[in-house]
Amino acid sequence: MHKVDIGQATIDAIMERRGRLHFERIEPAKTALLVVDMQNSFVKEGAGHTWVPEAASIVPNINALATNLRAAGGVIVWIVTTYTEETRANWSHFHDELWTPERSAKRAEALSAGHPAHDLYDALELGANDLTVHKTHYSAFIQGSSDLQDQLLQRGIENVIVTGTATNVCCESTARDAMMLNFRTIMVSDANAAFSEEAHNTTLRTFWGLFGDVQSTAELAQVLRPAQASEAAE
Repeated sequence: MHKVDIGQATIDAIMERRGRLHFERIEPAKTALLVVDMQNSFVKEGAGHTWVPEAASIVPNINALATNLRAAGGVIVWIVTTYTEETRANWSHFHDELWTPERSAKRAEALSAGHPAHDLYDALELGANDLTVHKTHYSAFIQGSSDLQDQLLQRGIENVIVTGTATNVCCESTARDAMMLNFRTIMVSDANAAFSEEAHNTTLRTFWGLFGDVQSTAELAQVLRPAQASEAAE
């Protein structure tokens, strides 16, 4: 798991900008946990096209967050990147210019539905009522990527918690777009994984400073308590 290093300068800037570090207590029943790209291709070494070495280490925290939010009445969404030929046609710049032909072909194979590398990592604990959303771009919210926004709005979701991999790629892209679509958005400092600690922490600093909130799994355990438990504690 990455060592989180936000830095006092970022904390000071957040306080100056907002006057507080974190959102006030969010309503769990109006909250969705987004688990981004925790597929074998990214999490399991040697399984697919792009392994993120720290991704497996965040699985226990993702499972804990999912368990807590289910108990509090929230929604769990497993977001999986899925390659399609249609996407290759309408996002040709990404597929044809930002990868070598060999790497692009390997990615397409690994992230095609039905390939073992496309599957969610088997240590993740899915619930019977959880949602699975397939996305085709880095951001799950950008036009044409998925129906995630509609699914959340239909369920009255106002808050999203972003976990998964990679922190600075699909997680950050999804989190930034969530904020700009008016969802109150939190990235989890110890339930996201990047290719390096520098990339991980740079994203957390930028996101917390300008886009939303950053909290740890332990902090969110208090935020996501069921209403009756919160009332009893008060």
